[in-house]
Amino acid sequence: MRPPILIIPGHRNSGPGHWQSLWEASLPGARRVEMPNWDFPHRPDWVEALDAAIRRAGEDGPPILVAHSLGCLAVAHWADVYRRPIHAALLVAPTDVETPEGLAEYPSWAPIPLHSLPFLSRVAASSNDPHVTLERARFFADAWRSRFTDVGPKGHLNTASGHGSWAQGEGLLEDLT
Repeated sequence: MRPPILIIPGHRNSGPGHWQSLWEASLPGARRVEMPNWDFPHRPDWVEALDAAIRRAGEDGPPILVAHSLGCLAVAHWADVYRRPIHAALLVAPTDVETPEGLAEYPSWAPIPLHSLPFLSRVAASSNDPHVTLERARFFADAWRSRFTDVGPKGHLNTASGHGSWAQGEGLLEDLT
């Protein structure tokens, strides 16, 4: 039996054609973490919402976290504060909030926690993501002691970059289960 899956979108949520939404609809036991404010993400509120979702999901066993963009940082910040059992985490296209643009848009999210995550994890990143360089994504993966996958030039791995169900990502998820 597969562990429960928590889908953790980034800023502005994931629309109906986004791979996270498609996975939520197709994967048994998958459910989205609803954040308090998708348009103005405030780190403490998102971390608390994530913790509440993990507590609820934990009734069915340690969950798998599937995060995208700012959702990846919500997971890292959550792991900095809480210690609940997590089966594994797939962290896709983490946003770098420590750039000048990132600091302006997401002031409550810096600094990015750079500690080892206490669960199995994989960071997947694109070589031409406008929100994080490949080198920086690899740096996060190393700091978090996550496996790293360079998925090639795929943009921000979202609907705008042409990603629907994202079969490669499904394979990465399967590796974690």
